[in-house]
Amino acid sequence: MSSSLRTIRTRALVSATAVAALLAVAGCDGQGKDQGKASATPTSGSSSSASSAAAAPPGSSGLPRSLTGQKPRWKECAAPTARQGTGKAPGGDWECADLTVPLDWAKPDGETIDLAMIRAKATGPGKRIGSLVFNFGGPGGSGVSSLPGFSGDYEKLRAGYDLVSFDPRGVGESEGVTCRSDKEIDAAEAVDGTPDDAAEIKAATADARKYMAGCEKRSGKVLPHVDTVSAARDMDLMRQVLGDRKLSYFGISYGTELGGVYAHLYPRHVARAVLDAVVDPSADTEDGSLAQARGFQLALDNYLRDCARKGLACPVGDDPKAGAEKIVTLLKRLDKKPLETDSGRKLTEGGALGGIAAALYSEDSWKYLTLGLQEALTLGKGNLLLAMSDSMSGRDDKGRYSNINAANTAINCADEKKRYTVSDVKERLPRFREASKVFGDYLAWSLLACTGWPVDGRTDTPDVSAEGSAPVLVVGNTGDPATPYAGARTMARELGRGVGVEVTYRGQGHGAYNSGNACMTKTVNAYLLDGKVPAGGKTCG
Repeated sequence: MSSSLRTIRTRALVSATAVAALLAVAGCDGQGKDQGKASATPTSGSSSSASSAAAAPPGSSGLPRSLTGQKPRWKECAAPTARQGTGKAPGGDWECADLTVPLDWAKPDGETIDLAMIRAKATGPGKRIGSLVFNFGGPGGSGVSSLPGFSGDYEKLRAGYDLVSFDPRGVGESEGVTCRSDKEIDAAEAVDGTPDDAAEIKAATADARKYMAGCEKRSGKVLPHVDTVSAARDMDLMRQVLGDRKLSYFGISYGTELGGVYAHLYPRHVARAVLDAVVDPSADTEDGSLAQARGFQLALDNYLRDCARKGLACPVGDDPKAGAEKIVTLLKRLDKKPLETDSGRKLTEGGALGGIAAALYSEDSWKYLTLGLQEALTLGKGNLLLAMSDSMSGRDDKGRYSNINAANTAINCADEKKRYTVSDVKERLPRFREASKVFGDYLAWSLLACTGWPVDGRTDTPDVSAEGSAPVLVVGNTGDPATPYAGARTMARELGRGVGVEVTYRGQGHGAYNSGNACMTKTVNAYLLDGKVPAGGKTCG
């Protein structure tokens, strides 16, 4: 986790493969061989973000032909850029193109920006259904870099669909928000994200102000326009440009919120949609962060029970409660004295929290958490936990950061209306600590992430009511740390009767479809490929 006052929120999926690759960089092979799945700058206090999109009509009529009639120039994809997350060129069947959209949806004839897209065409042998558009979450995750990496999990869906994803506005190569240089991000690791006294609070809030000033200076033009409503309007234009009468969609994590907002704006344009690892649309900033504190603690407790069953191999012992206390003690020690790493960087308390959180996104990554804790507790080294933390913050082995954290903050702050004070956080700390001894303090202080942001937020919670929409599959995972299970039931209810169809996966990790559970794969594939809507309340796992 980089710098202070940053929230865990709902990151794009962190695969065990990605974690394993980072551990290899950190010098761990061994268990790592068994890889799993993995214009004008706004002024302070401006209300322009409540923007733009609110004034635009929900239908597609009235858009200039220059937008609706554009023909994307598909070509071979280059390797992802540093802002997208780096990596190798996908090669093979992958094609990339740009989609031109209005910067401000209230002014569709005005200034435009380009969104980066990627696709792999349907392979058959059946009839092509259309495009299946993916959003992997964040907010802030690059779909252009993510989709090829996860494509093996979705290969069966290519029987009927072109697989398509994109960098949403403000993300990656779609006018990606920039706030700091890579060196400045590294330097900010020293700022305590869980301040204990007046001096640390002063340092953290000063760092946050400096961070926000950097965002405004470098990306002020786009900050009022990176809200989720604008991104949903982009998707409907994408649908038209791709030649689809209706949208088929697969949203994961924050992508479920984007999908719910799309269904609300364009209920008659939904063909088939899957929402997996569901954000609770009824939860405001505080409730959502509190739920995450409970969710990550639940996932950590589940890991500790599994670790305890392994006996001597578990670095925190065979008592899950005592194991949790050992982790709390480790974090307190790191708060006072960070651990050395071979790279010369330090493992801070925030870095350790990020590493632990990253490993909880997939049960396949639990073994790497065991290795990381073992190294920290027995060898006094922070290499592995720092490598896993880097997988959360988008830092590669060359010290380059993707823009996932900057985009995450910008999109959340454009969406979320509530702003908190230091006094608010102090008042709420006991509730957060009760929810999680490990993650509570960090998530409480993260409530300040949008305080002083140069653009006002749109609303307290998104409207996802979608009367008249085709059925939407809403998939919840009982062990999900980042988007706790209760959110799926709320999303299904708020989508509306006959629209939200809830499916439960009894498992661990963030999301269900990529878990490898045969029942879940079969259920989702039958819905997307054959239109078979399961009975509400179906359970897998």
